[in-house]
Amino acid sequence: MTDFYNQILENNKKWVETTLESDPNYFQDLAKGQTPPLLWIGCSDSRVPANEIIGAKPGEVFVHRNIANMVVHTDMNMLSVLDYAVNVLKVKHVLVCGHYGCGGIKAAMGNESIGIIDNWIRHIKNVYRLHSKYLDSIHDETSRFNKFVEINVQEQVIDLAKTSIVQNAWRNGQVLTLHGWVYGLNSGYVTDLDVNMSSNDDLDDTYKLKFSI
Repeated sequence: MTDFYNQILENNKKWVETTLESDPNYFQDLAKGQTPPLLWIGCSDSRVPANEIIGAKPGEVFVHRNIANMVVHTDMNMLSVLDYAVNVLKVKHVLVCGHYGCGGIKAAMGNESIGIIDNWIRHIKNVYRLHSKYLDSIHDETSRFNKFVEINVQEQVIDLAKTSIVQNAWRNGQVLTLHGWVYGLNSGYVTDLDVNMSSNDDLDDTYKLKFSI
């Protein structure tokens, strides 16, 4: 076994010992169940740790991650997580969080073939196509890249609102609010993109305001 692998095993032991020193019942209490108020749909990028960004403890955030934080209606993994979070855990917030410097977004802006991931990136390219006129008008490449990251998050929140799971929750009067954030790798701060939705009325208004470009 490599030094790295041995080290992470050792790190686990130290973490358990340190945690028990501060709270002897910590793991016993954690094992009793979870009631997180938030589902986090984020990017798989290792630099974007959901719990740490918002200062949450284990048990406070239910997490789904994929490349470029996509909400794809044929993705049974994402839908299963969403269904469990909304209908079993009864989360009150679902947050789509992208990040500046996202490799998946960057790849979707080019035409280079990477491999099997090309099939996933096709979904991101579709977002660019919807907003190509606006995005292509941004001549500075970095600014265009950053704006695409933001627009992609906004589109994923819209797609999230259109899922049967969210639609049924709203129809049944369940308290459920959707949010869209972008995380800054170079600052640590998040930007709220102001696409908060808690009903179909919000969905209609958000679409008109954010996607009339």
